[in-house]
Amino acid sequence: MLRLAGTIFASCLLSIQLCLAQGKQHADNPLTGTIDFHCHTGPDASPRSISDIDLARLAKKEGMRGIVLKNHYTMTADRAQIAMKEVGGIEVFGGIALNLSVGGLNAEAVRRMAAMEGHRGKVVWLPTVDAENSFEHGPGFRKFVSVVKDGKPVPELPEVFDVIAKNDLILETGHSTPAESLILIPAAKAAGIKKIIVTHAMLLGATIGQMKQMADMGAVIEFCWQAYLPKKGDKNLVDQKAIAQCVKAIQAIGAEYCIIDSDLGQPGNPLHPDGMRAYILALKANGLTAHDIDLVARKNPAKLLGLDAD
Repeated sequence: MLRLAGTIFASCLLSIQLCLAQGKQHADNPLTGTIDFHCHTGPDASPRSISDIDLARLAKKEGMRGIVLKNHYTMTADRAQIAMKEVGGIEVFGGIALNLSVGGLNAEAVRRMAAMEGHRGKVVWLPTVDAENSFEHGPGFRKFVSVVKDGKPVPELPEVFDVIAKNDLILETGHSTPAESLILIPAAKAAGIKKIIVTHAMLLGATIGQMKQMADMGAVIEFCWQAYLPKKGDKNLVDQKAIAQCVKAIQAIGAEYCIIDSDLGQPGNPLHPDGMRAYILALKANGLTAHDIDLVARKNPAKLLGLDAD
């Protein structure tokens, strides 16, 4: 009995020591063990500040655990596999955004992405640049891909959802409106999809109440650093009021239902690791606890990607 108690005590002591060591490591380098779930990289049809492989090398050097490559126009599962083999020592994942360039809501494109060698394709974004929601587009005619009609998911979505569910992929809502996401989330859950992320929800206009409702439905809410950076001609470094609102939202929703990432890669903006570091420090300065930062920057993204979250 005494021997068992001693073993338990030693095990608990070791766990405490490991936690303290991990906490010190995170304090010394805020990027240790982090995963950036939203990385724009080159080659791309849009200008990008860094390539897939160079970002993998940089993220590894900075102590990050992983990155997810995103492209609005083409699949990134194959590119993630190449970067993994070339760099090593860092997790690199990819996915596919269902914009017009891949055929829109194209279940076969998702199926082939999931089957790509290396199986690094984990994320399916619903339409982004070609979403019906025109929040980032000027006036005038343009083609778009609808995801909701008459209050229901469009007929093409059930097959897409089925492929996502069968391959245990992550569904992201893309640039859908908050109202559309509130329709899509329960439909995706009913189709058997276990992992759903609401893509930069606040940037798309979601209220804290709506985000809490989305989380209650089983979705994870994404917050991106790029949204707080200065716009062209703005001399302010970051939008401090918006960062404080971000902290308020994470606290209200619950950090266990949130992730943070950079959404960087645009020329003129910081590189992804610099953005992630600045984001973590800004969240901390505005009152988010070390425990909550650990959840949103490390454990939650790892769990979504099927990695050990400890």
